Amino acid sequence: MRFHILDVFAERKYAGNQLAVVESYGQLTTDQMEAIAREFNFSETTFIESENNERGEYSVRIFTPGGEVPFAGHPTLGTAWLIRKEIAREPLDRIQLSLKAGAIPVTFDANDEGEMRQLPPQFGPVYDPSVIAPLLNLSREDLIPNAPIQSVSTGLPFIIVPVRTIEAIKKSHVHLDSYHQATARSEAKMFLLFTPEAEEAGNHIHARMFDHYYGVLEDPATGSACGCLAGYLVEHILLGTDTVTARVEQGYEIARPSIIRIRAHRDGQKIVVHVGGRVFKIAEGQLTVTP
Repeated sequence: MRFHILDVFAERKYAGNQLAVVESYGQLTTDQMEAIAREFNFSETTFIESENNERGEYSVRIFTPGGEVPFAGHPTLGTAWLIRKEIAREPLDRIQLSLKAGAIPVTFDANDEGEMRQLPPQFGPVYDPSVIAPLLNLSREDLIPNAPIQSVSTGLPFIIVPVRTIEAIKKSHVHLDSYHQATARSEAKMFLLFTPEAEEAGNHIHARMFDHYYGVLEDPATGSACGCLAGYLVEHILLGTDTVTARVEQGYEIARPSIIRIRAHRDGQKIVVHVGGRVFKIAEGQLTVTP
């Protein structure tokens, strides 16, 4: 089976979030996919299970080193980009993936930059700042006042944590004992910290994502979490408007700088979320041994 290694949400090669894509086409069991994902040990590995079906969708499964997830942003964007470039039999401006979470369309512009329309955000519980702040090595004063710490999902739930400054985000890390206690009964296990500041000109938001539950201590670029963030910003009008267009920088603390483009607006009772970025192919090869 052929595999590919991509850098997703990157502005250059050897940046962004690494992704392994395996052309499995139904030849692997779930246990084998889990073993291969652990072997690559990227935040996610995807498996293309079928070529386009009667609905024009490609069936894809997504695994972290800790197990399967129903949706994730950079695997969706990267896998669609690879299908468009190397698997589809004709150049397409739109690729639709069939994931555990549902059908996700990804569109492409003339520069090969992709953008996915995520599922409408679902808003979950609000968390106590006095519990969450110390868990993340933050104080109450580090948090943006009157902005809730809240679970949001566009297919995979994240706890969104609004932080006042980049300096506070940079000092953050997870205290594991408190983490397990705080998330034991919570559907959301992952934290996205963000601040409306940026290190580089042209960017608008600085973010970090911690994911000890799925075996990814820190993710360099998290499209699913940034989709949740886009919905959160619209829901709470945190940037002063219910229409959001922004460049999110992530991965700077772990030497994998990434840029994630987010767009969101309210359409009646729902919020429409788009997340996009660039993709680079780094390598390809062949699996020589099946687990």
